Amino acid sequence: MSTYRAFEATGVHHLQLVERELAEPAPGMVRLHVEACGVCHTDVLALEGLRADPSQPIVPGHEIVGVIDAVGTGVTAWQAGDRVGVGFLNGHCWECEPCRRGDFVNCQNQEQTGTTTDGGYAEVAYARASGLVRIPEGLSARDAAPLLCAGLTTFNALQLNSARAGALVAVQGIGGLGHLALQYAHSLGYRVAAIARGTEKESLARQLGADEYIDSSVVDPGAALASLGGASVIVATASSGASMNSLVTGLAPHGKLVVVGAAPDPLSVSTPDLIFGTRAITGSLTGSAIENEDNLAFSLAHDIRPSVEIMPFDRALDAYERMLSGNARFRVVLDMTA
Repeated sequence: MSTYRAFEATGVHHLQLVERELAEPAPGMVRLHVEACGVCHTDVLALEGLRADPSQPIVPGHEIVGVIDAVGTGVTAWQAGDRVGVGFLNGHCWECEPCRRGDFVNCQNQEQTGTTTDGGYAEVAYARASGLVRIPEGLSARDAAPLLCAGLTTFNALQLNSARAGALVAVQGIGGLGHLALQYAHSLGYRVAAIARGTEKESLARQLGADEYIDSSVVDPGAALASLGGASVIVATASSGASMNSLVTGLAPHGKLVVVGAAPDPLSVSTPDLIFGTRAITGSLTGSAIENEDNLAFSLAHDIRPSVEIMPFDRALDAYERMLSGNARFRVVLDMTA
């Protein structure tokens, strides 16, 4: 095979199928044949002209599962035939100050898969060896793909506080991130509260592990959490800053509001609500490659799986628009074999 098919994003909401020349991986990188690629809301950065230069073509997609078929010079820990994943962070440099301190997530020289470097809406993808995630046996490409981003993001967010087993943990938003966060929180041994608008998701939330359900269209979610004793951790997954404003008052002393839902509007908070109770608000950006392997191992051991809608590779734009509509339940995955 001398060429491969890829979808290139240019401008605003334009995706074009092209033939690309197959190239050898650069030093420190690998080439893989893509089996599946998840479609994530962060793909809007590539597809809606939110990059520095939207005129430059980029292949979207950062929830990639595939099989290595070639390795670049200097790569010793991986070989052809290895089944691997690539997430939003395309591999750290090992040399900048954050890397030297072991803070690989905040590497200053790290590409963002599908946004600053080509991603997985393609038959072939390339990645730094330092960004590779080993996919365990027993986990399908369709299931593993969303776990590489949505799964890791929520799994790590839940561990940013030393909440004891049985402590109240809340998940705001029961969507692509939230439906996984509920499963993780339940499996980690917490008492779990789900927060969503309306009653239509209550049954599903309880099936996924929620012990309590809070309808934010009827009650103030912060007050509701406070009446339950206060949450040690609240994972906010909704893409609305305003919807997070009332959550801080629902935190227990020393509790944390962990924001993983990127929103266009700001989050507002009263300073006394932070001071009294020693509460905190923090963001959480995905995780490192080795943390992703921990995430996949935990997911496999506890039978945590994403709810996915499968679409074939040649319907990439349809898959993206399905995700963007908010009607998908709950992740969309491009399957190269479908």
